[in-house]
Amino acid sequence: MSERVMPGRTDSLITLGAADALWVDLTAGSAVPTASGAFTRSPARARMGYVLLGGHAVATVRASDGQWSVVAGEVRRMAAELNSVGMDRQDLVRIGPFHGAPRHERDEEMPLRWRRRITGELQELGGPERAARREVGRPYHLAGIDWRQILVERTDGDGARRTWWLPRAVVRLLDAAEHAETQWVQAARTHRAGAAATEPPSRPRQARASDGRQTTSTEDATASLRPYNKELEGQLYSVLSRKPGTSRRTAGWACAVCRTAPAAVLDHCHEHGYVRAPVCQSCNTQERPDYLYSNDVRVANRYTRLFHTDTADWLRHWHRCPGCRARTTLPLPHLAAWTAHIACRSLRPTHRAPRGRKPCGVLRVSWTGSQNAPRSCLLTVVVDFCPSGEHRVLARVPYHEAAERFRIWLAETTPAVAAAAGPDRLDGLPAQFRPVIADTSSKDLELF
Repeated sequence: MSERVMPGRTDSLITLGAADALWVDLTAGSAVPTASGAFTRSPARARMGYVLLGGHAVATVRASDGQWSVVAGEVRRMAAELNSVGMDRQDLVRIGPFHGAPRHERDEEMPLRWRRRITGELQELGGPERAARREVGRPYHLAGIDWRQILVERTDGDGARRTWWLPRAVVRLLDAAEHAETQWVQAARTHRAGAAATEPPSRPRQARASDGRQTTSTEDATASLRPYNKELEGQLYSVLSRKPGTSRRTAGWACAVCRTAPAAVLDHCHEHGYVRAPVCQSCNTQERPDYLYSNDVRVANRYTRLFHTDTADWLRHWHRCPGCRARTTLPLPHLAAWTAHIACRSLRPTHRAPRGRKPCGVLRVSWTGSQNAPRSCLLTVVVDFCPSGEHRVLARVPYHEAAERFRIWLAETTPAVAAAAGPDRLDGLPAQFRPVIADTSSKDLELF
């Protein structure tokens, strides 16, 4: 079989080697870096009937001469989709390592597990620098993406702790790829169990090879996701997370915040213990602050999305917790960040910059006391890294005052969310919602 694609024949079959070359050639100008060997190097699964490219699973077929092949048009379609993805290299998501993270259910037929692969390889090789010097035969791509080119390593102040980060756009692609693989494997099991179906899984679409045989390819895996409709409202995370099959059930929902990516985790309120909703890893990371200490939080640029561009979605999500909804407030770290970012916005000084004026330093808000005793809790908004060193404390706001300001802002910003909140709105709430608690089950996630 020729290694070249026939002009005008987008449905012709090409060998995996030719598909490797075509993929690299078509994605040469993509913002997301791609890798050669997408079809032939691990963790490619061509002999299992599919290969992951970007956020999709592409079907492979075995030709009459025994060679594994793929439809050229599918490679072109996946390349066009990847080329349309924009990537902000500054919008990063932490991908590991996480201490005390729950173990995922094992499944030998779902090999991507991209977070585990990256963490394991970096720990084995000693960091991104040694991992970049990849050995012959070692896997270096995930779903056709060369993640090493865009991996960022950060260390804490004393250099003792390393964390690894990837751009949010790439995290979304890899999450979608992992979900597509899950759907493919589940459908393949159903096919084997029934022994009657002959079509590949995940909404197959027909394509005709150059020799007239019929082949198939998968549609977007997210099309099979079901929307979240409050199925878990009022349930305790401590109970639900221990039930068998919870992870598999979670993966069947679309993310309740962005509604475009497959859900991966159950987000829950650490103050009250209630499940909020299933969310994707990207959204689950986005709601957390840039850095959370024992009693203070740094207000990162991501709060522009949480409290400006995507305000309604996030406020509705946080108020899925019956405790927060009845109190008409937010968990303490979120309320603290809101106080610094919104309530104290006019107090933040600016400095001259090449293009006008720039806000001073980085905001940080700390608190003393506890939200369990609101009148003893005080929020202090400060500025770190002031260029001139002149600005320090911007404001000190009592907790009860911050909560009242938030109620007023909530009613003005998202009236529908505010209308469903408050102790007098008991419809759909448990008879007695849990008291405020502190969840210290995992490092760096306290109170979230």
